[in-house]
Amino acid sequence: PSAFGGNHTEIATAIGRIYNPPLRGAVHHRDLPLLRGGDVFGIMELHYLQEGIHLAKLYFKYGAMGSSKTATALITKYNYEERGMAVWLLKPAADDRDGALTIRSRVGLSAPADAVAAGDDLLQRLAARPRPDVIVVDECQFLAEAQIDQLRAIVDLQNIPVLCFGLRTDFQTRLFPGSRRLFELADSITEIKTICACGAKATVNARIDPQGYILTEGAQVELGGNERYLAMCHRCYMTHIREHKKVR
Repeated sequence: PSAFGGNHTEIATAIGRIYNPPLRGAVHHRDLPLLRGGDVFGIMELHYLQEGIHLAKLYFKYGAMGSSKTATALITKYNYEERGMAVWLLKPAADDRDGALTIRSRVGLSAPADAVAAGDDLLQRLAARPRPDVIVVDECQFLAEAQIDQLRAIVDLQNIPVLCFGLRTDFQTRLFPGSRRLFELADSITEIKTICACGAKATVNARIDPQGYILTEGAQVELGGNERYLAMCHRCYMTHIREHKKVR
């Protein structure tokens, strides 16, 4: 039995009912109850549930190229702002295709954003600005692993939800460092789906050369859009490589 009078099954059931996304209002780490042993996480969340306070989460929403990740990120920003909530919109400085301080989707949605340089400490950046109600990060695969750790700390210590949108793997089907760390740390992981030309679910981000063939060697990071990358299922990806077929 826990200090709040319920067993662990009751705690788990209660936690499962927590509203998502969290309501406005932070819980500082100094306000956390002093707990013992294995009850720490279950009792903490049940305590806040009973008090009507909702704990923030770290979200990772990933998809292949062309799955409308950026559009979804911008719509998410709009939905929070429509409810009077302050959004801190971030993008890696490495992604400057649409300008250093702009996020733009293929469907034409755009918004100003703060750029995150390779060595930036996001905890320090947060402390130096007005407190947001939510943080939205686009192209999160380009963040350093340490910066993902900092986002995790923001969620835990400041009770600010963080929603990260980005790719899972590179053109060689290898995880990006930022994406790998999100798979390790995120509370919620969701795939934003798109399809291959054959109709199957696309999972591979194929890099295409000017002649229309799939590239299998090169630097992990090379910026580009539809002219440079194509979302494909793994079967079609391997078939085009094996048979040296043009994809377009």
